[in-house]
Amino acid sequence: MTQRDSKKDMHAVLQIAKALGMTSDLDSLLKMVVDYSMQLLNAERATLFLYDSKHEELYTSIAEGIKEFRMSINVGFAGLAARNLKVVNISDAYADKHFNREIDAMTGYHTRTILSCPLTDYNGKLVGVLQVLNKRDGTFDDSDIELAEALSAQAGVALQRARLMEEYLEKQRMENAMEVAREIQQELLPSQSPPLEGFDIACWNRPCDATGGDFCDFVSLDNKRLMLSLGDVSGHGIGPALVSCAVRAMMRALWSDNCSIEETVRKVNRLMEADLQDNRFITAFLGVLYGKTGWLHYCSAGQAPMLWLHADSGDVDILAANTFPMGILPDMGNIELQKALMQTGDVFALLTDGFYEWARADKEQFGVKRVVEAIIANHHKKNAADVLKSILTAVEGFADRKQSDDLTAIIIKKT
Repeated sequence: MTQRDSKKDMHAVLQIAKALGMTSDLDSLLKMVVDYSMQLLNAERATLFLYDSKHEELYTSIAEGIKEFRMSINVGFAGLAARNLKVVNISDAYADKHFNREIDAMTGYHTRTILSCPLTDYNGKLVGVLQVLNKRDGTFDDSDIELAEALSAQAGVALQRARLMEEYLEKQRMENAMEVAREIQQELLPSQSPPLEGFDIACWNRPCDATGGDFCDFVSLDNKRLMLSLGDVSGHGIGPALVSCAVRAMMRALWSDNCSIEETVRKVNRLMEADLQDNRFITAFLGVLYGKTGWLHYCSAGQAPMLWLHADSGDVDILAANTFPMGILPDMGNIELQKALMQTGDVFALLTDGFYEWARADKEQFGVKRVVEAIIANHHKKNAADVLKSILTAVEGFADRKQSDDLTAIIIKKT
């Protein structure tokens, strides 16, 4: 190649580098590299293999003459270039025992000469392999290798930039989607309880992630009764959040259809058991408060403990669930309705296990005892919201690490 040709070719490489720097769209970038390589090296075809480090494979996204194709980096000349991070120049493909004839067999194309050049990122790590086939006027020489290396150096960095941009945009899309999901879920959760004569009620929720598997709900019934529910779907994140929304909606719909508390729990369980994966379940409380009499009727499907402080004695009953969690077995059998007659000053606390199981770095959990102590210390001079705040303050003061589970609470105080 003459000195004039060399300058012309290097000018072309610089123009190509400039063009590659003007786009961050991966597909467009891959197509440009393939087209430029054929033009610059006067070749019939070219293939750009990207490197899949997880599976140690090369795969085509853009290629001239073939559809998407995957192969191990342990085969073919592209694999050899990838393993050694060195250019491989083959003047007679079929005369070399390392030639992978699979692609020719697939396409009917006859490969004569091959130039395989590894593409690396800023840190010298493999990004892919550019493979150029069949130089039109002979075999690839040293000057072709220099051009291919110059093009590959620019292409490798451009591909890394494009991939990082794609990853960033995908992360942004996921974060935006999660924010929308969080807003929808938070809108479904009540910020406060409807008023009910004879009771002061506070509720609060904070998911561990953007969305959570906890829920709570209230439905006012003829201004004399209040339906309330609280539940916890195993796990946290978007999957449990979807399940929790479904359970909340089912409870509302079945109760509105005049189902009893027990029947509502049984039907929701049957529906969820049919749909949930084996490793999913729901603990849930469903109850009705009667404002005039002070009665609380309820069923607890694995949602425990429930804490009932008696104002006259200062004692706290630690109540167990009266049936197993929903979604495990299709039939709960007979469920006995539980009844609690609350007196003035009594506190009934419903907390998901995120409170009890919040652990410090030494793995000690906050536990039931500390929750009970917080209620006893604050019930006599506090309203329901203050009792709830005292529990949250206590658990956050105890913890020395980030919240690891969803937190949801309903505090009921008889006035």
